[in-house]
Amino acid sequence: MRPATATAAAVSTILGAGAAAVAVGRYAGGTALTVPAGRPLPADRGLTVHATAPGQVTLTRSFASLRPGLWGLSGRDVHAVVGPVTDEPALSADTVVRRLERVTHGSLEPGTRVRATPEVHRGDPGTALGLVHHEVEIPGELGALPAWYVPAARSTWVIALHGIGTTREHTLNVTGFLNGLRLPVLALAHRGDAGAPRSPDGLDHLGASEWRDLDAAIRYALRYGAEKVVLLGWSTGATMALHACVDSALRDSVAGLVLDSPVMDWETTLRALAAARGVPAALMPLAVRAAQGRTGLRGTPLLQGRLPTVLRVPTLIFHGPGDTLAPWGPSQELAALRPDLVALHTVPDAPHASMWNLGPAAYEETLRRFLTPLM
Repeated sequence: MRPATATAAAVSTILGAGAAAVAVGRYAGGTALTVPAGRPLPADRGLTVHATAPGQVTLTRSFASLRPGLWGLSGRDVHAVVGPVTDEPALSADTVVRRLERVTHGSLEPGTRVRATPEVHRGDPGTALGLVHHEVEIPGELGALPAWYVPAARSTWVIALHGIGTTREHTLNVTGFLNGLRLPVLALAHRGDAGAPRSPDGLDHLGASEWRDLDAAIRYALRYGAEKVVLLGWSTGATMALHACVDSALRDSVAGLVLDSPVMDWETTLRALAAARGVPAALMPLAVRAAQGRTGLRGTPLLQGRLPTVLRVPTLIFHGPGDTLAPWGPSQELAALRPDLVALHTVPDAPHASMWNLGPAAYEETLRRFLTPLM
């Protein structure tokens, strides 16, 4: 082969390999950041219903089915709520019996495949909780954003923000409690949710772009009667709240933050999502670079930016060492950097964005004590 021909062939091979690497990285990064609202996170393992009886259900024995607390069971055309593990003898060593609180819709039949979910309600504040509410539309930069508004007497509103892998039905876990405190609640559906505008690139930006929908919700609340707002978010919803406290022109209207499992290091979370969806470790650097290029997630983690300096409102963080999607190290660090404002409530053994589920009463009492001075 002539030198020029050999060089051209080598260059073509390199270019071809480079293009293939870019394509693989783009696919891997997109896979990590494509988590449709309401779909289980990729690390969630399925369970099988083995038997039912009045007030109880027998499930596959696993870490998920053995967790204490109150959980939803979600499958195709079925949703149910289970309480603690019972003392009833299991069918076999690989099953466990839990208390069956209710079947929201569908039916639990032997062989039904379900997943444990932190969402224990289905529907809206009216159908799920019997609360008066209004369906409202919030003008956002990409279009109208659906939201539930649950009115109450106080002038401090709570804006509730679900996170990755869930829907605004997740906010219903605490909506009834907040209504009992006479706090109005505005539960937002942000970009990518059903009925809301699609993100321009179709990807989740882990709160880095979605926070602008929250900014629109704060503006709406102030326009319609709120004097102050408390931002309550799970997962990337908590991240949206942190971004708003740093970048929103309306941040002086924020009276406090409640953060459940906040995502504060986007690269760590992206890697965890990619790994859970089967992306090989060797492709992780390509996936991260591709995600950066497609979403603009190029900034430093929140803690390495302006957040510790500009944070000026009381902040309550629920988090724990069992979170493999958004490690709790940054939450510990923020609490250590700003002990004057930040309280960290540790919940051992809780998976991501599920702190309430392991102990609803303890969670709500901690929340009540935090919110009382802000009302």
